[in-house]
Amino acid sequence: MNLSTSTPTVSPVARILLVDDHPLVRRGFGELISARSDMEVCGEAADADAAMEQIEATQPDLVVVDISLADINGIELIKRIRGKDDGIKILVASMHDESIYAERALRAGATGYVNKEVATDKVIEAILQVLSGQVYLSSTMTDDLLHRVVTGATGETSPVDMLSDRELEVFEKIGRGMTTREIAEMLKLSVKTIETHREHIKIKMRLRNAAELTRAAVQWVLENDRT
Repeated sequence: MNLSTSTPTVSPVARILLVDDHPLVRRGFGELISARSDMEVCGEAADADAAMEQIEATQPDLVVVDISLADINGIELIKRIRGKDDGIKILVASMHDESIYAERALRAGATGYVNKEVATDKVIEAILQVLSGQVYLSSTMTDDLLHRVVTGATGETSPVDMLSDRELEVFEKIGRGMTTREIAEMLKLSVKTIETHREHIKIKMRLRNAAELTRAAVQWVLENDRT
């Protein structure tokens, strides 16, 4: 009689790091992920510095990142992660309008963008798709990007679209009432660097002075803030 033994194949469990400045959001995503057998939460962070520490400590397969964080924004965090590790997959989950941030996130190194307001099955679909090495975007955003590829359109529909990622971050913080020094301290940059960004923003948006810059920034935040 020939007896043979074999070790059953066990599918690896994907390790996911959650980066969001709202504890309730992290808890909600955690419960959603923990309900599945093929993925688990390996860590949480509310800001970029904590996220980088968690990445070092937990070695996640996927990082789920919000755009709004307690220090720098999610776009800059994505760049930091990419500068440290090309292998980690990154999915942005945010309330922010994807027409403003999705393409910036992809350029920075993310491989997906999902709105927090979508049904839970769509969030899981986005996570699984990014884990499998594919890009996840809403059908609307996918159609928009394909249209631009076919037509050669730039996608720039407002002066804000011409801002660099860092300039947009500074512009948003101006709109939230932060001073130049406060922005510099939060982003760990010099006051002179922030002043330079302010000047570039004024030039690109054709704003004549600091007062016009502040008004434009406040108005933009009021129209786009969904945090």
